Amino acid sequence: MAGHQKRGNRNAFEVHFEKKRPAGGIWVLTSLHGNSTGIPMKELRFNTFGFSAVVLVLLVFLIGLPCRKVSGQELPFFADVPTARPVITRLSAVPALGGKKQFHTIRNFKLGGHYEPGGKETYESGGQGGVTLESLGYGPLRTAYIAVGTPKRNQAGKITNAIVINSYYSGDSTNMYFFWHEGQPGTAFSNGSVVGPGRLIDTDTYYVIFLDSLGLWGASKPSDGLGLRFPDYSYADIVQVSYRLLKDKLGVEKIRLATGVSMGGSLCYVWALLHPDFVDGILPIAANSTPDNVARWIFQLMNAGLKSDPVWRQTNGDYYNLPGDQRPVKGLMFGWSILNLTALTFDYRSGQAWEQVKGDVFYWKPENGCGSNLIERAEDFDTNDMIVRNRTCLKYDISDHLHEIEAKTLVLHAYSDQWLIYEKAKETAGKIPGARIVGFESPLAHYSCFRAPHICKKDVTAFFREIGLGPEDKTM
Repeated sequence: MAGHQKRGNRNAFEVHFEKKRPAGGIWVLTSLHGNSTGIPMKELRFNTFGFSAVVLVLLVFLIGLPCRKVSGQELPFFADVPTARPVITRLSAVPALGGKKQFHTIRNFKLGGHYEPGGKETYESGGQGGVTLESLGYGPLRTAYIAVGTPKRNQAGKITNAIVINSYYSGDSTNMYFFWHEGQPGTAFSNGSVVGPGRLIDTDTYYVIFLDSLGLWGASKPSDGLGLRFPDYSYADIVQVSYRLLKDKLGVEKIRLATGVSMGGSLCYVWALLHPDFVDGILPIAANSTPDNVARWIFQLMNAGLKSDPVWRQTNGDYYNLPGDQRPVKGLMFGWSILNLTALTFDYRSGQAWEQVKGDVFYWKPENGCGSNLIERAEDFDTNDMIVRNRTCLKYDISDHLHEIEAKTLVLHAYSDQWLIYEKAKETAGKIPGARIVGFESPLAHYSCFRAPHICKKDVTAFFREIGLGPEDKTM
């Protein structure tokens, strides 16, 4: 689940792509090698130069093509994303950071299928029995990321010093960058930066990849147009899509550490299960291995609220043909109010002034600042996106496989967490060979996850030294 910051200027975001010219000359020479047409060599040279000139003219034409919009964001015409579709939801949670995000597509990836840990060859392109987006008319699958830092490569040219930061329940790579990367405003909430030159996760030493998660923001999602026909994806799908991105696009050979908060922390366990030879260590923060009764209650209650929206009920969830201001928002507002009720400890909430609380309280007709935060959330999210995300969270359960995890593991968890209960996190850690859990106090309950690396600094730096990620940070 985790936190959410106010969005920036909706018109301020853009994505920049490096334009790589195709190696036209090499292609021509390769094609003509071993030519048996009997054409004289001089003519061959002439044709080669002529073809190169044609390629150059074509390249100039392509570069001059106009940009296209995907989810309201302008991208180069041949950017690695699917065909532009009507604007439903943005590609980046923090618009000002949208220019840092890059995209990758994966063809014929199967969603919603079965994964059996240890059978890596069976889920290279998704789980067995899954459904491709292409078969539904909406492929290929899209994912997104932000990469920073210093890649180190082996003799084969593969990156061996990657650190992965997963997204949380409602977030994306720009959110985690906002909260954790040096120089970002969100680091004030996190008690300081976690990622950057000389920081705990040192970008002078490691190649750090902030990942989007399938189902929201820059990755393929129901609001791309399929709505509830979008396959019921799993946490294993989220991880396997990211694995394909790292292997196919970025050339990563080894993850030194996988970390993340909330759902992003839970994904760490899945990384270690699906790819034990790929991941050295995991640092799950405010995570679980299956929803406990409280989490199940919350997700089910939220989905009931989402589906009770009058517009959603009238359209049976098929509302994408409606103008933006007529799409279902009341259910979203109610759903977020449910989450916010238990996000912080009740003692903390009780000590706040009503003026500080009322923005998170649902009203059918908000006024005088009541429900103001919920209005913003409803503008940022899509009802079907959240329904499918909640179904994904409800069916997540790897508790019977925890003993198979080989990666070094340190778990950080607030005692006061009311969404993902500490005792369940402790139980999870107890089933992983050699794992250790560090608990801490915070009135921010689940939202303290962003601060956990600083609150538990000594334990984290000791763990990093244990898995070879030292030396100890001296600037935090």
